[in-house]
Amino acid sequence: MIHVSFQGERGAYSEAAARSFFNKQIETMPQTTFAEVLENTSKDKTQYSILPVENSLEGSVGESYDLLYSTSLNATGEIYHRIEHCLIGTGNMDKIDTVYSHPQALGQCRKFIEEHNMKTIPAYDTAGSVKMVKELNKSNCACIASKEAAEIYNMPIILDNIANNLNNYTRFLILSKGNNFETGNDKTSIIFSIKHEPGSLFRIIENFHKNNVNLTKIESRPTKANTWEYNFYVDFEGHQKNAKILEMLDTIKQDTLFMKILGSYPSAKLS
Repeated sequence: MIHVSFQGERGAYSEAAARSFFNKQIETMPQTTFAEVLENTSKDKTQYSILPVENSLEGSVGESYDLLYSTSLNATGEIYHRIEHCLIGTGNMDKIDTVYSHPQALGQCRKFIEEHNMKTIPAYDTAGSVKMVKELNKSNCACIASKEAAEIYNMPIILDNIANNLNNYTRFLILSKGNNFETGNDKTSIIFSIKHEPGSLFRIIENFHKNNVNLTKIESRPTKANTWEYNFYVDFEGHQKNAKILEMLDTIKQDTLFMKILGSYPSAKLS
């Protein structure tokens, strides 16, 4: 049996994404924080962790990127999971004035919330907000989560598909202590920092162009060690064990202060 750590309560989008990725019977282990998710796998309590890293509407999940910098686990997979938000509660639509959910979900449903003049209260997890609203048992309070979460906690769905844009996906990374073989349809994720001087980032990016390697994402995050200094997170097509990619990474490393290869994994498609 495969054991997978995820953040949140039963019915969280992370749990659903894990089940979709492995496409088989798995044992999921809910954790309160992203850090605890990774710690569980690092201590061999689970074989895999799943982390949300970016959403098609709200952008990157900063906390996840910061943890990728410090973890010893490898990125071994990715999945794009469709997010379908529902308004869940026991009251009628005209009575609801307060809505609970994870900040990402609240942001993804901002238009709906503003149109109905609702007060927002952040929760640590979408599925956890369903549990909270059920315990509150107030007709003026509702939450935003998945249909699955509503079913798990036996709560009515007031409205479905309430996101700002129905084309709403979250990208999740799968992390473990293992590594993947090259498949021919791979993606590699790296982190690096560079000198704060003219042309330093250009010299790095130029290598991708010279080697005809497609850069699929670049993200900067504060280093937290020094003010206004950043780590860069880059995803690109190809596998770290491929001869051309290996040579390119060796060249890039010479122009960095620090470089970490998070891992190579089969590139996912939108489902």
